[in-house]
Amino acid sequence: MNEQQIFEKMVAIIKPYVFGGGSAEKWRMETHILDDLKVNSARLVDIIIGLEDSFNIRIEDDEADRLETIGDAVHLVKAKLN
Repeated sequence: MNEQQIFEKMVAIIKPYVFGGGSAEKWRMETHILDDLKVNSARLVDIIIGLEDSFNIRIEDDEADRLETIGDAVHLVKAKLN
């Protein structure tokens, strides 16, 4: 799975948890999950669970703490899939 495919799947996972973060079509790898998308920490946990379920991976707490942008999450998922 390439980065674009992961990104598109990531957008679908994140979208239900975003309220006021603008249109998903404008999201980029640099988009900050907490600041730009206004996702709170409780929703971030739900997003991480969604990533684990969708990609069949396990994200450790220290890895989750480093997820700031959509790109961070994409790169983590890609590394875990390889």
